[in-house]
Amino acid sequence: MNPRHFLGLAGQTESTLREILTLAARYKAERNVISWRPLARQTWAMIFTKSSTRTRISFEVAVHELGGNVLFLNANDLQLGRGEPIKDTARVLGRMVHGVIIRTFAQKDVEDFAFFGSIPTVNALTDDEHPCQIMADIQTIEEKLGPITGKKVAFIGDAACNVARSWVYAAEILKFQLVLAAPAGYESRIANSFVTQTRDPRAAAKGADVLYTDVWVSMGMEKEKAERAKVFQGYQINHDLVALANPKALVLHCLPAYRDQEISEKLLEERADDIFDQAENRLHAQKALLLMMLT
Repeated sequence: MNPRHFLGLAGQTESTLREILTLAARYKAERNVISWRPLARQTWAMIFTKSSTRTRISFEVAVHELGGNVLFLNANDLQLGRGEPIKDTARVLGRMVHGVIIRTFAQKDVEDFAFFGSIPTVNALTDDEHPCQIMADIQTIEEKLGPITGKKVAFIGDAACNVARSWVYAAEILKFQLVLAAPAGYESRIANSFVTQTRDPRAAAKGADVLYTDVWVSMGMEKEKAERAKVFQGYQINHDLVALANPKALVLHCLPAYRDQEISEKLLEERADDIFDQAENRLHAQKALLLMMLT
């Protein structure tokens, strides 16, 4: 894997993830005083074909605080929206900007851009992975609970989604226990020796250090909303599941949250400090990632 790209957690090394996490902690601690401007005189493009709040804002602020300029582009701003191949867009932008951050549907589009653009390329979310989210999640866990190695993370919900898939890769790299609790038909299609799967959310929550969830209906699956609402009943993180976890267990949600669906309103508000620390850490982890890609 070209070290200048961050296309997913698949294939990454423990040393690379540790480098990002260490630097992210420093960026957070020293945000108001640190003077590094590694992106000075650089322009980075952000190509988003999926809507975003946290990903867009955190990356725009990250590039700005690192001294760079940002061009935000959605599909309608580019000839991509009229059918131009991603490889041609990549060849053009590769001659004009210094890096690209892509949030889109197909993982192949990010990989093709990296190949044909020959500039640093970041996967800011695809249908396959959401690697930047998981880096911020792990930063949050480690600043509150210590090293994640050996801990138990329980993911409750759609184990076939992009966030769960990135968690599977992270578990193998950083050597922690991941338990995925999902209904039949929504299990993860990938696994490793650090991952177990169950249809019982109570079994997953038992003794967990972290309870984690995501929306039941990911972008692009809106037509399945009614069906998924039925299928995922019983897969809500609430006080009953928290009671089964370790006494100091974290409750995390990558947001946006649909209260009283995947997480109860009461529990989300009680754990809001941790959940919004998690959201803030997107900024710090992504600043660390961008710097790592330049070295």
